[in-house]
Amino acid sequence: MTILEFYSFREDKVISSPESLRINHQIRAREVRLITDTNENMVVPLNVALKMAEERGLDLVEVSPTAEPPVVRIMDYGKFQFERQKRERKAKKQQKVIEVKEIQLLPKTDDYHLQFKVKDARRWLGEGMKVRVRIRFRGREITHSEIGRERLEKIANDLSDIAAVEQSPKMEGNTMLMILTPAAEKKKQ
Repeated sequence: MTILEFYSFREDKVISSPESLRINHQIRAREVRLITDTNENMVVPLNVALKMAEERGLDLVEVSPTAEPPVVRIMDYGKFQFERQKRERKAKKQQKVIEVKEIQLLPKTDDYHLQFKVKDARRWLGEGMKVRVRIRFRGREITHSEIGRERLEKIANDLSDIAAVEQSPKMEGNTMLMILTPAAEKKKQ
């Protein structure tokens, strides 16, 4: 087998993505399982299937290239593409993207500055965003991780009226993380 024959053999085994469906004369099989526009199912030679599609003014689309014989369908390919794009646009429009905002603190951050961060977190939670609170330990501060845990618990208590703790405080390297999410009661109102 030459290299050219190998690549042409491998090309037949590739599963087509929906964007690259084979239509009409791009289909390479001798015999196909045909599903007509009236949902009839039959095995016919490719040239007969092409002729049937041409008589109806529609396209022959290969929907399952890996089946034996390949499955083709008589349909209006342009309409099929339009409907698929319409479904994709609708799905994208209904998709909700949840943004995660982050607050970074040190264990030495005093209460006055901490209240500014809590105020920002309260605003973000009110807008429906998640908030990641990160306390970063530098040098020997890591030996007093209980200070960071107390800070995070204090923040969680301050925001308990509008937020729920999604991930409780845990260490990741030299940082301690906690994730807050808007409370369920707030979402219902």
